[in-house]
Amino acid sequence: MPLMYPTLVYLHLLLFVLWLGADVGVFVLGQHFRKRESYTLDQRLALLKLLVQVDMVPRTAWALMVPLSLSVVSAGGWWAVPGWLLATAWLAGLVWLWLVWDAHLHDQTPRAVRNRKIEFWLKCFIMVGYLWIGAQSLATGAPLIPTWLAAKAFLFGVIFAAAIMIDVAFKPVGPQLGRLIKEGSSDATEKPLRATMDRTRWWVWAVYLLLLVTSYLGAVKPL
Repeated sequence: MPLMYPTLVYLHLLLFVLWLGADVGVFVLGQHFRKRESYTLDQRLALLKLLVQVDMVPRTAWALMVPLSLSVVSAGGWWAVPGWLLATAWLAGLVWLWLVWDAHLHDQTPRAVRNRKIEFWLKCFIMVGYLWIGAQSLATGAPLIPTWLAAKAFLFGVIFAAAIMIDVAFKPVGPQLGRLIKEGSSDATEKPLRATMDRTRWWVWAVYLLLLVTSYLGAVKPL
């Protein structure tokens, strides 16, 4: 099937565009939510609801990027990916995708809490896998022979670490936002929330930078 590899590459690029593009939208909405002086609290909460909806696009792309990236590597002949590993990657990606959407559709329930815990550990496991295969390939030249591909795999693992830290850093927002809604806007309710969002932004910028570097490696293949 001569069209399989270029089609997979196209889908891979499409996921990258959706991931980064929608994530920028999330970032912009978050920036406007922070502007106490420009919007009423109700308007800011509406922006936050829209942010949550837009955020499902990069979360979906992230989950699908894992099995698709291995499929691109396999179809392109860059590595003879074992069949069991490719099948496991697709199973993990689809399970991850279900966890993300099921938690979203059942938000603020014990079911969502359970799903997000499972998703967290699944992401940690995949992160370790990418870091290991990238570091192993950079050190020994196998199983990923091209240096650019080994570096890209390692950096993808670093993206996992930074993206996981976004969720970790953002975790206090839930109770802080609940207090804001209950007590109204004041320095006492706004400043802790603003501080949490400011800390989270550093990890967001790290993900953006790493995505640009990994996409450059894949497109230009400089190494």
